[in-house]
Amino acid sequence: MKPAPFKFTAPDSVSEVLALIRQHGDEAKLLAGGQSLIPLLNFRLASPGLLVDLNRIEELDFIHKSPEGGLRIGAMTRQCRLERDPLVAERAPLLGETMPFVAHPQIRSRGTLGGTLAHADPAAELPAVAVTLGARFRLQSDTGERWLTAQDFFVGLLTTALTPEEMLVEIDIPPTPPGWGGSFMEIARRHGDYALAGLAVGVTLDPAGKCSEARLVYLSAGDGPLVAHEAAAILTGERPTDDLIEAVARQAAEAEVEPTSDIHASAEFKRHLCGVLTRRALTTAIHRATGDTWDKS
Repeated sequence: MKPAPFKFTAPDSVSEVLALIRQHGDEAKLLAGGQSLIPLLNFRLASPGLLVDLNRIEELDFIHKSPEGGLRIGAMTRQCRLERDPLVAERAPLLGETMPFVAHPQIRSRGTLGGTLAHADPAAELPAVAVTLGARFRLQSDTGERWLTAQDFFVGLLTTALTPEEMLVEIDIPPTPPGWGGSFMEIARRHGDYALAGLAVGVTLDPAGKCSEARLVYLSAGDGPLVAHEAAAILTGERPTDDLIEAVARQAAEAEVEPTSDIHASAEFKRHLCGVLTRRALTTAIHRATGDTWDKS
């Protein structure tokens, strides 16, 4: 199919984009990598009056160290750059580890960090990782800006807190504390397919070896990045053991994730996968938190 007719513009600056979306509101649609939007246009599931191409805006393509020791990333930064950039590997290794799971190299060469976050697909990897890392998003409009945590940004199925006059311009990833370890895992029928189940884990251990904080965020398990608060609470304040990890996995899989059945797998099977992945990812994160070398195995 072909998309419905629309007007097209490719501005050179954020200020131009903000003026356009203030003028046109819901009729304007922002084009970043286009990996999700173009199919929606072709199937006429989206029919904007104006398509605003962001690909000429160089000010949104950057990876910088933050003064606090974390990362500041522009919304138009390509996913393939996140996969290879040494700053990402140094300061946000969980993000770098996740990138090879995102679709295929051809898609990552065009896809952007801001685009996939703003699309808010519940099967996407990067929203779950952003919530796990405690990322903050800078949203800008023609009249000002505001910061939201990743958890507050995602509000439902393909829905975010962005207003029609706002755009996502920057992602701030805070530094991880001492004793922190993370892991990302997913299971798909074929590498690059949407995951049947997946999760990102972050664990912080105190000097005594007890868990001071844990975060388990699932994808393909609800209407957006699903945070298993009660499962994480089982681990918090305790020294991790195999029995405790088993209890965490059982709580998350049986009581917190909300997968739905589809042509690929039943909800029951997806719950089983969530339990298996929780055991594996949590064990890996705990090993890394104790100082084991970060690898991608």
